[in-house]
Formats: sequence, C-alpha cells, structure tokens
Amino acid sequence: MEYCPFHSLISLPYFTPLSMMKHIQYQTTGTCSKLIDVTADENDVIQQVFFVGGCNGNLQGVSRLVEGQKIDDVISRVKGIRCGAKSTSCPDQLSCALEQLKQAPLE
Repeated sequence: MEYCPFHSLISLPYFTPLSMMKHIQYQTTGTCSKLIDVTADENDVIQQVFFVGGCNGNLQGVSRLVEGQKIDDVISRVKGIRCGAKSTSCPDQLSCALEQLKQAPLE
C-alpha cells in the first residue's frame, strides 16, 4: 500500500489502480475444442488463452505462442487455417474469439 503525498497530513491510504482487462468465453463451432477462454489488457495484448477440449499439447502450444501478442497480429496469422477437411480449425476459431474480444468492454 502506498501513501499519497498530498494526503500526508491525514495519512489516507492511496491505492494504485489495477490495469483494465477484457475477458470472454467463446463457444467454438466445428472443432474438437468446445470453448476458448481469452483475456487481453487495455492495449489489446493477449494475456491468457485456455482451450477446453481439443488436442491438449497443440493447444497449449498455441496458447503460449499467442500470449504477449497483439490481438490484430494473431488474427492476421491464424484466420482461415483449416483442420483437414473441416472448414475451420482451433486457430481459426481463436481468431473468431479474438474478434469478439476486441469488442468486449474493459473490466
């Protein structure tokens, strides 16, 4: 806890505000993973990604690779990737989740 120098006479506590975050849970379609839980900061930098279901090892790798990246950079890299004969993939669904996250309010 820090103290504000302007309140030194009465010693009121001064708290530094926490950074604002955006967070969504995205229901996927057409993939083995069923849900993507993703968080970004106020600068649209991805902080955490969790996939529920799907290829565990591969999706842990995708999650770690995109953490710390800008939302728009990740979208441009993974949008349109297909998995076999499917019209989508887990990375493509992540791009859909990130598009939705861009519109989410800061909390």
